[in-house]
Amino acid sequence: MAGTSKSLELPQPLTLDGGGKLARATLAYETYGELDADKSNAILLCHALTGDQYVASQHPVTGKPGWWERMVGPGKPIDTDRYQVICANVIGSCMGSSGPASEAEDGEPYAMRFPVITIRDMVRALVGLLDELGIEKLHAVVGGSMGGMQALSLAANWPDLAERVLVIASTSRHSAQNIAFHELGRQAIMADPRWNGGDYYGGEAPDNGLAVARMAAHITYLSEEALTEKFGRNLQDREAKSFGFDADFQVESYLRYQGSGFTRRFDANSYLYITRAMDYFDLAEEHGGKLADAFAGTEARFCLVSFDSDWLYPTSESRHVVRALNAAGAAVSFVELSAPHGHDSFLLDVPALDRVVKGFLDG
Repeated sequence: MAGTSKSLELPQPLTLDGGGKLARATLAYETYGELDADKSNAILLCHALTGDQYVASQHPVTGKPGWWERMVGPGKPIDTDRYQVICANVIGSCMGSSGPASEAEDGEPYAMRFPVITIRDMVRALVGLLDELGIEKLHAVVGGSMGGMQALSLAANWPDLAERVLVIASTSRHSAQNIAFHELGRQAIMADPRWNGGDYYGGEAPDNGLAVARMAAHITYLSEEALTEKFGRNLQDREAKSFGFDADFQVESYLRYQGSGFTRRFDANSYLYITRAMDYFDLAEEHGGKLADAFAGTEARFCLVSFDSDWLYPTSESRHVVRALNAAGAAVSFVELSAPHGHDSFLLDVPALDRVVKGFLDG
């Protein structure tokens, strides 16, 4: 379906967790469906690390369908005949919202002068957007992966804003393993000579480093079962090993394709900033070290969903959040779904997820 593309500059500088403020903070966003007269049917949809606002419309760079087109639309689990869906590109990203590639006040790209941001900063900008749209109460906030972090942050820091909070394949903080994988990607980017300390705008971008970062991350999104079933040890377009370093195996070719395709639509500096924001995320730390305190007094209804093949954010991470919500006296439901795809299951065809999403939002 076609969404409505818009852009909005927040009227006030955005206060940041790291100190200081971001002047002229801009959010690019899409809307799907119509807002009721009383503005009570809005769903804020938060995207993952490499996502953007094009949740259910054709991506303007790649020409591919929206990243959650199977979930969002008329008559779909997130029914745009019933709700207005709002999805904004997070600050720090590269699809129209303020980020490292944006123009600073001196007319030059920010590059590495852009301030380091947090998940809470991203949500603070989203709340500013909702204020400008005159939306005082969301029907729901929904997010998978990093989007789930944003949903949890909104619920904890703006507890009266959303009636429902749907968190899919996510976590309340990054583990040491999560941070390690992200650091691998960041170092791959910064080791590319074309990164040039982040000052590459107007010249050649560090596509080789960004492609390697994407390849490493993409492995974490898939399960061993999915990789084995899809590729096994099958050779790529050849009958015998080359005894060289071309992509002999199909899985090698697949990863190279994923890496090179990613560089067409994403900015390397944005990858640095957003992965750092995810690594800094620790909802318990933000609230005195006890996760239950983050949700004290909340009246929102929560639903958490995990997948049995997700080793990036395993079910234990969701259960940890559920226990904290229970301790805070919150209304919470939880389900672990069986799917072979790994972390990416929330983006793929899992009919059971469709039923959970629709039931929670419409119930």
